[in-house]
Amino acid sequence: MLDDKKRTVYHGIDPSADSAHAGNMVIWMLLRHLTDAGHKVIFLVGGGTGMIGDPKPDSERILQDEKVIFGNVAKIKEQAQRLIGGSSKVIFVNNADWLLKQSLITFLRDIGKHFTVNELIKKEAIAARVGSEQGISYTEFAYPLLQAFDYLELNETHGCDLQVGGSDQWGNIVAGVDLIRRKKQKTVHALTAPLVVDKATGKKFGKSEGNAVWLDPEKTSPYVFYQFWLNTSDESAIDYLKLFTFLPLEEISALEKEFNQDRAGRSVQKRLAFEVTKFVHGAKSAEAVAKVSALLFGDGDVASLSTTEHEILLENAPSYGEFADKKLMEIVVGAGLSSSNREAREFIQSGAITLDGQKLEDPEMKLVITKPAILKRGKKNLVVLTATAKSNFKPQGFWRKWFRHN
Repeated sequence: MLDDKKRTVYHGIDPSADSAHAGNMVIWMLLRHLTDAGHKVIFLVGGGTGMIGDPKPDSERILQDEKVIFGNVAKIKEQAQRLIGGSSKVIFVNNADWLLKQSLITFLRDIGKHFTVNELIKKEAIAARVGSEQGISYTEFAYPLLQAFDYLELNETHGCDLQVGGSDQWGNIVAGVDLIRRKKQKTVHALTAPLVVDKATGKKFGKSEGNAVWLDPEKTSPYVFYQFWLNTSDESAIDYLKLFTFLPLEEISALEKEFNQDRAGRSVQKRLAFEVTKFVHGAKSAEAVAKVSALLFGDGDVASLSTTEHEILLENAPSYGEFADKKLMEIVVGAGLSSSNREAREFIQSGAITLDGQKLEDPEMKLVITKPAILKRGKKNLVVLTATAKSNFKPQGFWRKWFRHN
């Protein structure tokens, strides 16, 4: 169908938050491919539908204040302009421009007349709510009509004949296909992409799973964003390269061969993390967080970091500064790398403790730190020694999960 002629394609997102997240990126990457192939893309931010909310299968949505919704619209639009492309190939629209002008009686006569309750209650989320003790409000029950009206509006004003979205939006998208067929006697199309699922865990990623990885650097730092992709399971890494990067398939095949020969090296995850971080946050941020990550999980000297990289290190790694006049074994305990002086002594004497990659073997020695340095126990347990009076580290995001796991 896409090879037949150039299409006008639309995708919509409701501004339920002030940022898109990693789960949205599959469709955004699809839109980018479509624009690169010469198709016209309409990106709709639902300032109108966002006031209602797509029905969830388990609970009623909390209605947001209009000012919050319109603020979210502006932020998501900015992200989409930057990532999908702000050229003439992409048209940005807000369905508040037409939905807020609709009178209830006109909408019910012109749109509602084309839907039956029998059809609506078959939709998965609505069916789950109708059959539950909580039930569903008429507000959310009518949501498919609003999204269908969006498709009709864009078909009439822009000649849009293809709507794309995640597979969880199939029912809403088909509602628009049916509405246009009934009102205009025209055929339009629907295309959905499967929700991304980690093959190792069976869980999808996105905000609904409670592990949202946001595209906004203020909500998810570039370093934590990079770590999210770096921690992709071996089973999903190649698929994610195809979905979330623009690397040629031939290059991905070559990377897969290298990866299968040495999975412990995690070459695919490193490339995936770098490419996606570069796409979302820019090349400089990607290079900086990749260097800091390599330093933390490999060997190296903190002194080699630039000012920006040094800031990233201190913002994201655990730090410890209370080591003046303390013995090495006491520092190891204080930094959380061991539970007692006796255990710390054993770690040190066995060669498990290093400072910037150099083994420290005297439990009684005192450290003089004139610049930040990385104290490690083994390869994974580490802390940044600083010259500050005390540690202010509170594990957040990636590091909280990392500490829990280790």
